[in-house]
Amino acid sequence: MTGAGAGDGSGYLAVDSGGSGLRVVVGTVGRGPLARRASRVPVRTGVRGLEPGHLLEQLVPMARALAVEAGVTRLDTAVVGATGLASLGDAVRAELPGALARELGVRRVGLVADAVTAYVGALGPRPGAVVAAGTGLIALGTDLTGWRRADGWGHLLGDCGGGAWIGRAGLEAALRAHDRREGGSAGLLACAEEQFGPMPGLPGELYPRPDRPAVLASFAPQVAACAESDPVAAGILRAAARHMADSAAAVCPAAGEPHVAVTGGLLKLGDPLVVPLDEELTNRLPHARRVAAEGDPLHGSVRIATDLAAGALTLPSDGAMLYVSTAPGARFLGTDHF
Repeated sequence: MTGAGAGDGSGYLAVDSGGSGLRVVVGTVGRGPLARRASRVPVRTGVRGLEPGHLLEQLVPMARALAVEAGVTRLDTAVVGATGLASLGDAVRAELPGALARELGVRRVGLVADAVTAYVGALGPRPGAVVAAGTGLIALGTDLTGWRRADGWGHLLGDCGGGAWIGRAGLEAALRAHDRREGGSAGLLACAEEQFGPMPGLPGELYPRPDRPAVLASFAPQVAACAESDPVAAGILRAAARHMADSAAAVCPAAGEPHVAVTGGLLKLGDPLVVPLDEELTNRLPHARRVAAEGDPLHGSVRIATDLAAGALTLPSDGAMLYVSTAPGARFLGTDHF
């Protein structure tokens, strides 16, 4: 065995940075993940995009403590998967590899969009497509020569079929019922008033909120709860399933028998969404093999770090989605520095 962790005391650092904070793992190629910690502070976004300084403030102390806990003498490889990296990661790509080399002695750094870590966590390094469905929604596919992305454009311009999209559609149906317009749902109106209060006050409560997507998504479970007896709610979830299948079909390789998986918290809505989603995926992708997601984005970050450390990474590189930097002259730090 070659690469970090092959009996020489070196290890890898794997990070999942998202809206709820950081999750960090230290491990070795031979022994797998050995220690993990989490922070509930999300990395700040400023005028330069994701702030590398704020990421380092949290990550470096956690990495040093985890290396001690894991018995790793040096961190040879680091993989940082981050929400927003594809569009807001220029400063991180410019500064993080050098900073990790100085602070931790890291030689190889992989900077990875969260859609890629979700993909690898779900399918591993296999051709196929993954739909990551939570508050938002993005689909990613690869034939192992390049990446294809669909949606993930945010709740104002896209994320069609995601939690915020479902919640917004449910609240629109509630407002239609309040106004006595066609297409309304008395059941969704009752649920909306129970959760948010009288409907005339909803715009003033919702529009100024910086967490508007999360507020909209908080109504998605009510839509699912109404779907069994309410055709309007059932239609919203059917439309969401259709959007999800559209995105999967847009990125899925056409050749062979690619794997297709859906991952993310939206699946907790259960049968009212999952049943029509299975039907739509079968109709749109008859050549694909539907499989359950193996793991989450942190699992994906660990898999990428393991392969990168072992010199076995087969995923296609991409300046925005998966960027690998190697610093041969990085200074390794001894255990006393950790």
